[in-house]
Amino acid sequence: MVEDPFPDPVELPLSTDQLAFIVLKARAYDAEVEIDDPDEGSNAADDRSIDALEGSPDNPTARELSAAIRSFNEEEQAALVALAWLGRDDFEAEEWNDALAEARARSEGPAWRYLMGMPLLGDLLEDGAAKLGVNLTSDEQIALHHPITERPAEDDRD
Repeated sequence: MVEDPFPDPVELPLSTDQLAFIVLKARAYDAEVEIDDPDEGSNAADDRSIDALEGSPDNPTARELSAAIRSFNEEEQAALVALAWLGRDDFEAEEWNDALAEARARSEGPAWRYLMGMPLLGDLLEDGAAKLGVNLTSDEQIALHHPITERPAEDDRD
């Protein structure tokens, strides 16, 4: 029997644009570096956002990512955990329901803290989604545009 190389995507409890947003924020969070000059004394208004990727306690990337994950209901948070496990090869695509059940039963603290502690979370989520037949590429391209001031190019909407 020949296996279908393009399986029908699994129905996730969160939309692909929500998942794409989390993937992009997680990649930005993963790109943060240690603070190299804690006593710099520069004016934040004129430092050209050079410190934007420094992992300081007041860095907005971590706040945005944790707030986005916390805004999801328990089922959506469990799906994020299960997708990360799938992307990390803890489960196979055929074991999606088992991964989801185990993620629901997980009791190791808040899901946002658990997920943000995973290195390369964005890649894990995207890989997990791809294993389920969910392609996030076009949603990621659209999510790169500011929803109020910019319109995505027609090429990004395919």
